Amino acid sequence: MTIAAALARRLEGLVPIGLGPQGTTRLAWTPELAQAEAWFAAQAADVGLEVQRDPAGSLWACPPPPAPWWGVGSHLDSVRDGGRHDGALGVAAGFEIAARSEGLPLAVLAFTDEEGARFNTPTFGSRALVGRLDVADALARTDDEGVTLADAMAGAGVDPGGLAGAPAWLDRLRGFVELHIDQTRDLEVAGAPVGVVRALASRRRLRIDVEGHADHAGTTRGADRHDALAAAARVIVAAGELAAGELEMVATASRIVVEPNAFTTVPRHVRLWLDARAPSGDALDAWRRALDAHAAEVAAAGGVQVAILVEAGSAGVVFDGAVRDALAVAALRAGAGVADLLCYAGHDAGVIGERLPAGMLFVRNPTGVSHAPQEEVAVEDAAIGVQVMVDALRTLA
Repeated sequence: MTIAAALARRLEGLVPIGLGPQGTTRLAWTPELAQAEAWFAAQAADVGLEVQRDPAGSLWACPPPPAPWWGVGSHLDSVRDGGRHDGALGVAAGFEIAARSEGLPLAVLAFTDEEGARFNTPTFGSRALVGRLDVADALARTDDEGVTLADAMAGAGVDPGGLAGAPAWLDRLRGFVELHIDQTRDLEVAGAPVGVVRALASRRRLRIDVEGHADHAGTTRGADRHDALAAAARVIVAAGELAAGELEMVATASRIVVEPNAFTTVPRHVRLWLDARAPSGDALDAWRRALDAHAAEVAAAGGVQVAILVEAGSAGVVFDGAVRDALAVAALRAGAGVADLLCYAGHDAGVIGERLPAGMLFVRNPTGVSHAPQEEVAVEDAAIGVQVMVDALRTLA
């Protein structure tokens, strides 16, 4: 069976799980994710690997040779109403890579809660593995229904009391490589089916609370207003304008909650989240200083209070040179591919890359759309990615 046909067969069992009219929803610690984990177990059995679950809930399909192994894979969870291939393609490809890498010590991994869509805990499994997860904070977080992450873990059969022990599993890995759908049109524009990622950009997620006073929307004169939403809007606009002044930086107001959110009431409180990304941490630091100064001016002018805190972030990572070279040579040998991509998304491979040799290979996405049903990938392009990964791992191992 060709790689493309075999990969399509593997995906057939995974893609329908959590698929609805608006896209794919497989959140962490849910029945939909449990179905995907059952698929994972079946795939592991198909290639003769033993499934184990680490203390963070991530799944490992382990080979008979003793650790350490090279790891391949990605994640099975999704955002709400997301695409079919984000994460899923990398795990399915991991099993096909293992099937075609006889004799190589490879483990296939599905990291828990990479998206962080339910508890705002992105790259949960990989951060737990490298010891960069604030365990107490994570376990106390709640979803939209008020369920704590600790209770959700327990309900899924994972002991939250063992979470702090996840870093002990890192010694099982020699390194990690991840195949992932391109989340831009870069490869489509380049006419290349695959591309080697040089680095992941620095990222920061800010939570901003604006506190004003509720009052009547009609009777409150301008000088007497303490409008939290108007002040928040000015902060949002400033965040985008300040980011535009930094080369290749982007800032997004990704979520906003308004209270009391009533038609005839001046908003009392706003909580919003800003997602900022840049090629370097220095650029993010400069942007944050400028944003703090502007927020202070907005607060003074509007008679409100503005508090800004960092809720999540990553300094970014440059992937291991030997891993990048192995992937680039294998792509060249396959007659397809480009090197030196800069990725603005966060990935488990980037977290692992802080501690171990790691790398990423992107597969062309003609639409460039990500985290939405319109994302697309041709199984023939993914098959080239599988072959490139197999060849590169033979070199690395």
